[in-house]
Amino acid sequence: MKITYIILFVFLADASLIYAQPKFTLAPVSDHYRLLQSTGAVPDVQRAWMDTIQYPPAEYGNSIVYLLVKPHYLSEEQVRILSESVKFPANSSDQVRKELDYLLELQQKRTPEQIRRVEYLGNIGYWPSVNMIPSHPSYEQNLKDLFFEGRELMGENIQAGNFPKLSRLLQGIMQDMRIMEFTIKYRLLRPRPYHLESRLMPLTRINSPSFASGHTLWAFLQAFTWSEVVPEKQKEFIALAEEIRRSREIMGIHFPSDNETSRQIAYKMIQYYWQNPIFKKDMQDAIAEWRSKAAK
Repeated sequence: MKITYIILFVFLADASLIYAQPKFTLAPVSDHYRLLQSTGAVPDVQRAWMDTIQYPPAEYGNSIVYLLVKPHYLSEEQVRILSESVKFPANSSDQVRKELDYLLELQQKRTPEQIRRVEYLGNIGYWPSVNMIPSHPSYEQNLKDLFFEGRELMGENIQAGNFPKLSRLLQGIMQDMRIMEFTIKYRLLRPRPYHLESRLMPLTRINSPSFASGHTLWAFLQAFTWSEVVPEKQKEFIALAEEIRRSREIMGIHFPSDNETSRQIAYKMIQYYWQNPIFKKDMQDAIAEWRSKAAK
């Protein structure tokens, strides 16, 4: 009998460990992100003036209030550890010069069709503060944006009202995402590419620092989360997140290094989440809800 109990305990412990981590691994750095990282991130004295540039305080928006918000699934210590684990290449470095040249090349090749698509993606964004006020004029659109990735890949029926448990899960991760995004941004104050390169003509200007990319962070964090709920569509979710991150480069508002860092942070957040029993319960509820409703 003792042997049976021991075997059962080991089985349950192993099962818990398996379920306590993402069911996929992060793909290696690839394409131009890998190439740019190989060019050197240290300062270059010949471009030392660039290292004096920070994001202008006069352009700060109200997003700084997210520094006062408590995280949902992450702990405050985890937010601190993750936010202090990243840095961007020196403004004067060869890598940043190559990144700026790459953005200039994208700018030259922008097509009207590309512009329409990236501007559409640029207007997508869930804000936890709006969700707190049902009378807010953007309340319904905010909830639509919360489910953007699911709706984009699986149709208009994929919405918060039809999947309340999945909605709760996504709201929690997006609260963490905004806190993580702005904690990093306002700690490092990286200028936008157009602050360093006058030839860049961005499709819009953003009222928060450049590093790391918030759009890319939510795109991958949601893609990783959706991949747990609908694992058979993992490749499609990752492909959509890739499109979103590259859209920020086409728009001329993010360095590639902003985007690659956000992809890495999103995966680290998911790894932390699987250590949180509340997240695991909410994920299990969301998966069960999806399986019971999505096929109907």
